Amino acid sequence: MTKTRMGLEILGAGLVLGVIGDSLLRAQPWGLNVTLCALALTTAATLLVRRHSITPGPDAPWLALTVVLLGAAFMRRDAMGLAQFDVIGMIIALALGAASVQGTQLANMRPLDYVRSGLMAAGGTIAGSFKLIGQDVAWRELPQEGRLRHARAIGLGVLLAAPLLVVFGSLFASADSIFSNLLKNVFAFDVNTVASHMILIGVWGALTAGYLRWSLIARPDAAPALTGETASTLGIVPVGTALGLLNLMFLLFVVVQLRYFLGGAALVEERTGLTYAEYARQGFFQLMAASGLVLPVLMGADHLVRGETAANLTTFRRLASLLLVLLAVVMASALQRMRLYVGAFGLSEDRLYATAFMVLLLGVFAWFGWTVLRGRRRSFAFGALIQGFAVLAGLHVLNPDALIVRTNLHRPAAERPFDARYAVSLGADAVPPLLDALPSLADRDRCIVALELLRHWGDGAEGDYRAVQGDWRTWNWSRSRARRLVRERAEALRALLCTSTASE
Repeated sequence: MTKTRMGLEILGAGLVLGVIGDSLLRAQPWGLNVTLCALALTTAATLLVRRHSITPGPDAPWLALTVVLLGAAFMRRDAMGLAQFDVIGMIIALALGAASVQGTQLANMRPLDYVRSGLMAAGGTIAGSFKLIGQDVAWRELPQEGRLRHARAIGLGVLLAAPLLVVFGSLFASADSIFSNLLKNVFAFDVNTVASHMILIGVWGALTAGYLRWSLIARPDAAPALTGETASTLGIVPVGTALGLLNLMFLLFVVVQLRYFLGGAALVEERTGLTYAEYARQGFFQLMAASGLVLPVLMGADHLVRGETAANLTTFRRLASLLLVLLAVVMASALQRMRLYVGAFGLSEDRLYATAFMVLLLGVFAWFGWTVLRGRRRSFAFGALIQGFAVLAGLHVLNPDALIVRTNLHRPAAERPFDARYAVSLGADAVPPLLDALPSLADRDRCIVALELLRHWGDGAEGDYRAVQGDWRTWNWSRSRARRLVRERAEALRALLCTSTASE
């Protein structure tokens, strides 16, 4: 009966969370509504844990706090790219939170355990509500007397009366126009709107109930563990040969990079026909992808030599360490390319987030060398996870959209001038630096900025901006501040409008 009671409470919580999600999250763009939903989900989980005396793992409290903080980030920043990373971070924190509630300690998990936990939590969330109804809740255990008996009787009566009400209501409506108008006013609703609400409530309710069910009832004990030490399947010779050849390729690339970067712009233009900035622009994202692929290669190689002798493990660690050193040079080259790229063409969201990813990779690879290559594999995945959340927090502190505007305003316009249209297409965080920079902008850029700020953030804001101004669910500090600043300077902005620009 205890499992049935918990299952019924989870179903009830899922229904309430589904209604909350439908009421809040259908309003766009997201802001305060995501914060409230994150609070509602973590509160429901906390209440259920306390009510049923479940002892979670030691990481559960800070993972719950991480979910709430990432939800609150939607209320603070207004950067679309950053919001997407926040959603990813919330999904990761929720998946690991489920594992922690089940008693798992994150510091003892290996990388494959993290993957396993994420996949199983996703599957459990999707299928959990069906298992709750069909498996966990023993409906025959429910009491047959008392209030529940009366509730079932009332429900049966409603079902029996429904067709009779339809028939007699139709007859009375056709007989009396006043009664007909009354029925039309009482039951006036849009079928599509009702269906939309029901679907969204069902989806959010099913997902949240499934997640709570996976966290509190399900136990992945039957799944094969992925944490045990396994014997090598290939041996040091093939693994060492592969790493040696990879080191050779990285070494050749490093030699080429050093030659061109030490030779300067003249050598680059002579050999490639490209300017230094174009040369830098050409290869950054390829280097980023290559750097990202090294980690799974090294993790796989480490897995394949775990059963080797101490001497063979030493050989592997030396080859892997050499690869990490060469990789550090490659990543330094990539970051140098990005610096030149931004200096010539300006900073954008893609370039900023790609740079942040490279910084994260540098930290993760350094942590890999400090842990895995020193025989402390258990510490690697948890440390990498913490670094990921730290980089995400750093992006929030940097304020990406404002940083992009300030960087592009203060860089020399060597190959590409300040792109005013791109700057005003960013989120609300870009508005304050744009307003501060208006006096220093070229005339045409000043006209473009003034026009777009009035369009997006003024009293006559267009499109989505106008639609959400009065909707408290979408409240966001940055958007609220942007509207206030633009309204305060509306007259000065209108005075900057140009006829040709305003007509575009």
